[in-house]
Amino acid sequence: MKGQLGEMMARHAKAGRLDWVGLRAERYAPLDIVETANVTETGLVGDHGRAGQRAVTLIQAEHLPVIAAFSDNEKIMPEVLRRNLVVSGLNLLALRKGFLRIGDAVLEIHGPCPPCSRMENELGPGGYNAMRGHGGWYASVATPGVINVGDVVTPA
Repeated sequence: MKGQLGEMMARHAKAGRLDWVGLRAERYAPLDIVETANVTETGLVGDHGRAGQRAVTLIQAEHLPVIAAFSDNEKIMPEVLRRNLVVSGLNLLALRKGFLRIGDAVLEIHGPCPPCSRMENELGPGGYNAMRGHGGWYASVATPGVINVGDVVTPA
């Protein structure tokens, strides 16, 4: 995109941060919270995710209190929402169809990750709708590498 709009869309106020990493060994298994993860072409080692556009799921830390408020919960822990990565400080929507560097890895953000019907049980009645528009993003792996909680998150 060229011109002033393209320049504005390429600018971000600051870098973000990787706050949390969760791995799901199987589809319905509880998430294992880890400090470090290896990212391969097919996703996160130890996660059941599949290769392709949905290899890794991300959610913004800033959306957790919003989901809590909409679902009438005091607080929401990331593992309840079943996303792999929690990122803070950088608007993931602004990176849709773009690339995101976390540690040594680069992810390509493809689209919004809709909530699943399990959110009604996890968050209570209305949990599905509480997450709509705040459910995070799915991504493919452009460059494998190692990621660590605390890593800087930037557009790539």
